[in-house]
Amino acid sequence: MSVSRRALLMGVAGGALAGCRSRAAGTGPASPSAPPSTEPSAEPLATPSGGPTEALAPTSAPASTPAPDPAKQPPHPATRAEVVERYGALAPAEWGLDVSGVITELPEGESAMALTFDACGGPGGSGYDADLIDALRAHGVPATLFLNARWIDANPDEFEQLAADPLFEIGNHGTVHRPLSVTGRSAYGIAGTRGVGEVYDEVAGNAEKLTGLLGHPPRFFRSGTAHYDDVATRVVADLGQRVAGFTVNGDDGATLRSAEVRREVASAPPGAIVIGHMNRPGGGTAPGVAAAVPGLLAAGRRFVRLSDVL
Repeated sequence: MSVSRRALLMGVAGGALAGCRSRAAGTGPASPSAPPSTEPSAEPLATPSGGPTEALAPTSAPASTPAPDPAKQPPHPATRAEVVERYGALAPAEWGLDVSGVITELPEGESAMALTFDACGGPGGSGYDADLIDALRAHGVPATLFLNARWIDANPDEFEQLAADPLFEIGNHGTVHRPLSVTGRSAYGIAGTRGVGEVYDEVAGNAEKLTGLLGHPPRFFRSGTAHYDDVATRVVADLGQRVAGFTVNGDDGATLRSAEVRREVASAPPGAIVIGHMNRPGGGTAPGVAAAVPGLLAAGRRFVRLSDVL
């Protein structure tokens, strides 16, 4: 990532992705919250839980353990037992929004931009922002939609309509919407996965659901809160998915007013991945995006789904 893009990303790191958490959750920076575990439970957890942990290692990835290229992975995703055996003894060296294995911008030289919208479900909100989707359709603007398993269960008809629309592609936003950590790190008051097995459950559970509904596996994954450690991103790659981060936080977790959303989206540079939320109708996201898109189109900006260029 270029220095300017990294500065832009880190500038929004302090803003809580509130559209993907309970309104009662804290808005402060991420902090450790669950005990380390290299022997996770055999079944996926239904809700986040846990207590304090120690801080992780310094934020520099070991040169000997780079994140694998998903394109080079075997045709069949790894099993739970395989990933636990492969990564269970590894300690992460990075934690946050921009770690090894996370895509935070489109390929170098790409002049288009990608709009991405998360639907979190559960306490973070299972609403459906029809105004946002209608605005994208009215202008023929494609987008990548990251859907959580709980949101899908709460909105089966809307899911079916979105999945059938070629303007959109569906990404994996996790099973119960947790930060992806092998040591229980938390973000914005949401406890993360506590071991390699729980990382697998969070990614693979919703991937299996989406594969059954779509007829093909999702290509991209974004965790609840978009936080990861560098071991967890390797697990995602072994499951045949690519981790999608972002360059520009378009709605600050569905908390910005429409004028602020318009400003953030309209000022996104070429090659940007913009994150927003589609599970909080009635906020500033839909009118803000609707106000920004015509000017960008008039200026010649193209919009793409992630799979169109990645």
